[in-house]
Amino acid sequence: MGLAKTDMFTDEQNEISLFAKVFGHPARVAILQHLFKINSCVCGDLVSEIGLAQPTISQHLKELKHLGLIKGNVEGTSVCYCINTENWSKMKDVMHQFLNQDIPKADCC
Repeated sequence: MGLAKTDMFTDEQNEISLFAKVFGHPARVAILQHLFKINSCVCGDLVSEIGLAQPTISQHLKELKHLGLIKGNVEGTSVCYCINTENWSKMKDVMHQFLNQDIPKADCC
């Protein structure tokens, strides 16, 4: 089997792509917004807040956790999620550098 296509790109390019992917679904954006709004951990009330089925919410939480933008702690029978502030800051720095590139003034197109 050949190399994964991601192996053709730099670590930075892959990282930017993964961060961008997490914002590619409005449910993940809504989950992050809710976590910022409540400014604390949330334990299980995301289904009523976001309005999607539990398995769907769980899948989006898994994506966010896989990238390290949120973290979860088991409390009894629930998993409580909150923003991983260290990784959120890192993601902001990486994306800021990428998005803050200046376009050179040239008559190319």
